[in-house]
Amino acid sequence: MKINTIATQKNLLLGVITSSILMINTPVWADESILNALTSGKTSYSARLRYENVDQDNLKKEAHAYTARLTAAYKTGTYHGLGVFAEVESVHSLFSNNYAHPSQVKGATYPAIADPNETELNQAYLFYTGLEGTSVKFGRQALTYRDAPFHRHIGTVAWRQNWQTLDALSVSNQSIEDTTISYAYVWNVNRIFGEDAPEPLDDFDTASHLVNVQYDGFKPAKIEAYAYLYDFKNADAFSTNTYGLRVSGGMPLSDSSKVIYTAEYATQSDAADNPNSIDAGYFLAELGTKVSFKGPLKMLLLKASYELQEGNGGADRFVTILGTNHAYQGWADKFLVTPGDGVEDVYLTAVAKVYGMKFVAAYHDFSSDNNSYAYGTEFNILATKNVGKNYTVGLKYADYNADNNSMNTGGTAVDTTKLWAFVSAKF
Repeated sequence: MKINTIATQKNLLLGVITSSILMINTPVWADESILNALTSGKTSYSARLRYENVDQDNLKKEAHAYTARLTAAYKTGTYHGLGVFAEVESVHSLFSNNYAHPSQVKGATYPAIADPNETELNQAYLFYTGLEGTSVKFGRQALTYRDAPFHRHIGTVAWRQNWQTLDALSVSNQSIEDTTISYAYVWNVNRIFGEDAPEPLDDFDTASHLVNVQYDGFKPAKIEAYAYLYDFKNADAFSTNTYGLRVSGGMPLSDSSKVIYTAEYATQSDAADNPNSIDAGYFLAELGTKVSFKGPLKMLLLKASYELQEGNGGADRFVTILGTNHAYQGWADKFLVTPGDGVEDVYLTAVAKVYGMKFVAAYHDFSSDNNSYAYGTEFNILATKNVGKNYTVGLKYADYNADNNSMNTGGTAVDTTKLWAFVSAKF
């Protein structure tokens, strides 16, 4: 595991300062309190076994990956509001695998699968809860500002076996009624590709500021404003300033049904040492209905959505480089990084809970923003089943059909299908 020198120095310095404060003029009984805090914590474990198949029309062979993700975590109790959380994550391929990745080299004949082979310290941070209505974390952490899977701008990419985490100082305050104000300073991004991947796929060396404000005192809708100011030292082309506003909520139609809606707008410009001129926007509009039933069919959600990431050609396009982008624009992952001409996605989503199972189906129609040509269409389907309190089994499928036109080139012009089968457990 590669160690980030700056992050290590900062954590070491904070540890020394904290230990010094605790030891100065500390009475003898405090030793027992510290010991109780360390030993009265909570352990947690998780495991996910997964098979992934990828078939791309431009490559001779299909990718087959059998991988396992195992985690073990411990959260201490608190001593004067101070505590520690640590989590070890181990991701490894099983059996005979054939896919392209720096840790599983199979040449250019196989599609790529992002999961590495490595064991790492996934999270390790000090937390402080001694201030009323305030949470402080310092160190490596999984940081998001929305419930899964809506991590459009800042996320953990939790669908991949190796999660994205941030080395950061984060503060969240709820002193104002119905309001959550969050700030984070980030000095390193631990990306999903692992330490064997070439720079900057392995890490972003950064000096970035994240600001997020949410207000839920307005009954018809939750309001969110954000500013994400990225300065990537080893990936200047992704250094941007993004400012946005999101409104989302629902209104009851009856005792068993409601209308749901979302509207979001953001603007993005170049920042720091970005060599490119960027002036692009982001739009999201959603409208749907959610109905509850008595009987085998418990819930049905139907939703129509429109999402636009503007692109003006080349590097001038709206990018969400730290988001959980797999959850957006189709599970075939054709648009993880926005094409230069941008992407317009018109899609329909259906979610049903029936006989104790959850089903999700979606249909996407993709086109470019610049020059208005078609990329293709995609169909997604997911089925999951909870087994007891601790286990989940599931199947997931994505089928992307590229449009055959002269302007559609590169990865968006390649027919791709993906299939996953998985079982997970949490304790």
